[in-house]
Amino acid sequence: MAAVSLFSAPSTLLLSRTATRLSRFQTLAARKPVASTVGGGGGKGGGLLSVLDRALAEEEEYRRARAQVQRKGVEVEGYAIEGISVGGHETCITVPSLNVAFDIGRGPQFAVSQDYLFITHAHLDHIGGLPMYIATRGLYNLKPPTVFVPPCIRDDVEELLQVHRRMSQIELNVELVALDLGETYEIRNDLVARPFQTYHAIPSQGYVIYSIRRKLKKQYAHLKGSQIMKLKQSGTEITDTILYPEVAFTGDTNSDFILDPRNADALRAKVLITEATFLDDHIDVEHAREHGHMHLSEIMEHSQWFRNETIVLTHFSNRYSLEDIRQAVSRLQPKLHSKCAHL
Repeated sequence: MAAVSLFSAPSTLLLSRTATRLSRFQTLAARKPVASTVGGGGGKGGGLLSVLDRALAEEEEYRRARAQVQRKGVEVEGYAIEGISVGGHETCITVPSLNVAFDIGRGPQFAVSQDYLFITHAHLDHIGGLPMYIATRGLYNLKPPTVFVPPCIRDDVEELLQVHRRMSQIELNVELVALDLGETYEIRNDLVARPFQTYHAIPSQGYVIYSIRRKLKKQYAHLKGSQIMKLKQSGTEITDTILYPEVAFTGDTNSDFILDPRNADALRAKVLITEATFLDDHIDVEHAREHGHMHLSEIMEHSQWFRNETIVLTHFSNRYSLEDIRQAVSRLQPKLHSKCAHL
């Protein structure tokens, strides 16, 4: 498997503008005297300016990480996969040929054209851009999207959209579907979706997109074409319907999803898009599990369970540069490394 880059390196214009805004904001903040510290304390580094500095530094760090992956994509197994996924900040992955997007952290423009959106869980870096996604589709006169959510958050999502409708005085037309484990939704006549169990810090689920194929039943395999045609014309069902897992997306999860026997289809999908938030010894496996994430070493440990043609790794912590990610992935076992790509 060879991953092919779809997009060129991003422009540095975003970083230069961000740096200019940051400089202006820090200058303005420095001119304003700080009378008291946050929370009423008077310790060093505890003032409002210090809090603002830290917040601005974190946002700048995120923007730098995002600039490296902005509009980044790979082409694997016949699928173009485009996405942004920086742990704790923003995740949105699209598969345009399937007309689907997975999660919508900040509502990137490239997701707007996808009619079907699958939400894995309610953390803001995965659902925060939902109102904007719906509103932008309305602005472009696109049909209302179909948005899938875990049933446990369906009512809260509807309430959230109602708040935005009241504040913005717009319609936000959407078909909101609570898709539960074990249920199947037909996207089109040759494509269906099913959720599967994942293990994050809050309720979560992944999704498998299946292609639908029809195969002649074994009892008719010996018949000639004319005989098969007669059976078909008589109304006899001559084919079996078979679902082939094409693309699976986990969202945030710890490694328990790999060992769950109910998730076999996710582990044999042609393409598995999953997370690898932590890569090195600075953050250990226990920390990753405690926060509902995976460490790359766990993917190596459980490599025998992945029957996918390609695994696309995402959701790296913004502590890692692209070079850090490349080096970490290069250390995977040869058989595993040969099937791995990363966003």
